[in-house]
Amino acid sequence: QDDFLARSEFTDPEILRTSLASVILQMKSLRLGRIEEFPFIEPPEPRLIRDGYETLRELGAVDEGDELTPLGRDLARLPIDVRVGRMILAGVQRGCLAEMLVIASFLSVQDPRERPIDAQQAADEQHARFRNPESDYLGILSLWNFYRDQKRHLSHSKLRALCRASFLSYVRLREWENVHHQLAELGGSMGWHA
Repeated sequence: QDDFLARSEFTDPEILRTSLASVILQMKSLRLGRIEEFPFIEPPEPRLIRDGYETLRELGAVDEGDELTPLGRDLARLPIDVRVGRMILAGVQRGCLAEMLVIASFLSVQDPRERPIDAQQAADEQHARFRNPESDYLGILSLWNFYRDQKRHLSHSKLRALCRASFLSYVRLREWENVHHQLAELGGSMGWHA
C-alpha cells in the first residue's frame, strides 16, 4: 500500500519518457516542421531532442544539417523503432533480409521464451537447444526455425502443447510471426526481396 500511495497520480506522457528519434523522423517525413517549434501540450526537453537528432545522424537517417536522407525516407516507412528499422535496411544492403526480418520482428515483440520462477532450471534446459555460442541472434533464428518447422507438422493443439512443454509462449510466437509477416509485406511493397 505504501508503494501504491507513493506513486504519481498519472504516468509521465510518453513524449517525455521515450526516445524522440522516431518522432523526429516521422515529423520530417510528413513535413510537419521542426520538433522544437511544434506546439506540444507538454514539450520534450531540449536534451531529449538533441539525443533524438544524434541517434538519427548515427543511423544515417539525417545529414549534418538535420535534413532527411534517402535512407531516412525508407526508415520512416517502417512502423518500428528506428534502430531496428536500420537493421532491416542493412539486411537489404547486405543480402540477408530474410534473416534480418526474423531478428527485427523478434526485437519488436516481447520475448516468447518463458522462465517461470518455480521452473527456471527446466526452462533453461528447454531453451538451451536454441542457444548459439557464436551469437544470440543465431539463437533467435534457431528458435524461429524450430517454431516454423513444428507449425508445419503439428496440429494447432499439439503445437500449443509443445510450446507449453518447451516454455515458449504460443501467443507471443504468433505475435512475432504476425509482425514478421507485416514487415515482409511492407518490404515487398518497397521492392525488397528476401
